[in-house]
Amino acid sequence: MACKIGLLGLGTVGTGTVQILLDPMQRHPLVQELELYRVGVRSPDKPRAVNLPDSLVTTDLEAIVTDPKVDIVVELIGGLEPARSLILKAIAHGKHVVTANKAVIARFGDEIFTAAEKAGVYVLLEAAVGGGIPVVEPLKKSLCANRIHTIMGIVNGTTNYILTRMQTEGGDFSSILADAQRLGYAEANPTADVDGLDAADKIAILATLAFGGRVKLSEVHCEGIRQVSAADIAYAEKLNFVIKLLAVAKRNPQISPGDTEQLQVRVHPTLIPKVHPLASVNDVYNAILVEGEPIGQVMFFGPGAGAGPTASAVVSDILNIAAILKVERGTRTQENGAPLLDPLLACSHQHYCAIAPMEELNTRFYARFLTQDYPGVIGSLGICFGNYDVSLESVVQTGLRGELAEIVVVTHDVREGNFWQALAEISTLEAVSSIPSTLRVL
Repeated sequence: MACKIGLLGLGTVGTGTVQILLDPMQRHPLVQELELYRVGVRSPDKPRAVNLPDSLVTTDLEAIVTDPKVDIVVELIGGLEPARSLILKAIAHGKHVVTANKAVIARFGDEIFTAAEKAGVYVLLEAAVGGGIPVVEPLKKSLCANRIHTIMGIVNGTTNYILTRMQTEGGDFSSILADAQRLGYAEANPTADVDGLDAADKIAILATLAFGGRVKLSEVHCEGIRQVSAADIAYAEKLNFVIKLLAVAKRNPQISPGDTEQLQVRVHPTLIPKVHPLASVNDVYNAILVEGEPIGQVMFFGPGAGAGPTASAVVSDILNIAAILKVERGTRTQENGAPLLDPLLACSHQHYCAIAPMEELNTRFYARFLTQDYPGVIGSLGICFGNYDVSLESVVQTGLRGELAEIVVVTHDVREGNFWQALAEISTLEAVSSIPSTLRVL
């Protein structure tokens, strides 16, 4: 018996998904058992890259999620609404759900997964993070025997493309962003990408999967790349670093055994040593590095977006559910009569992770100062930093910018709160004209 698919959305990813479903040859045999039953669109007369029978296409998306014949609802319309409401309605009608919608999952995952567990249905989201890179299911299954310590990665192709071009061409942010928009690598409104919001959605999802507890998106520290200048790129190069927008989730070190375990979950531009595996990930590619015990380090690399890669992840999730339906694992039931779910495939976390305040974190910093060209300025900086236990790894006066001296410092690992206190005091020094850039260092 064919597994019937109700598809919501026929944009770039929806079209790629349809192309796979309609061309099953030389793919897994189970693809041939998937039936594209209904396709919901907003504009039925819009030109499409695939031709579908009129009987298959409808503008009534709600009719698809409530149709008793549909086994799996695939949500690819994006945005928050009506996507959230349609997902919840599909769950209420006993449908399994596959989605690529990281914004909905990051904001409403608690509501969605609680409803899914109660109804005994799956909500799978491989395509929501990393495009075609398989990382969600490996975190759920292949790496589930590990104690995960850290997930960090480059999870936004637009910002990686911009920073790569800034590095190779020496251009500034605004001109390369404009070029990326012309080429279609950046949206007309690039806010979600360049301000780090898209990456924050994704690391919140990955942290939930890796650390077994929900993460509140509002607690994810988020900085974008607008403040990264060509000068910072050049100084990073001289110091043997590259700058990437890094998404990080890691266990915060416990000072004493009785301390409540906390996570660091953050997004910000970061100086990465050139020898680090993530340093060579360029252009629109994504990469996610996972560190755990006993496995050590593993890295997932590949195209982070696009019709083909993302559709590959979508159909992978569809096949996971179809395989379970085929072997009738859903005949086992919970106390409420709902099917008993595979605990490695479902997301059923109930508690929220405690997120460490940013000021308590320990990290390295890069800072660039413009100062009066007076004797003793570097010594004054060192004294201010020392007053707050900020140890400096290197201090370089790189030259003059106009009539002002330019000084670049890199710290050892320091408490963030101490660093910002020191910087506040430094900003009041008469000799300091401005502090144009501060970036974290891996």
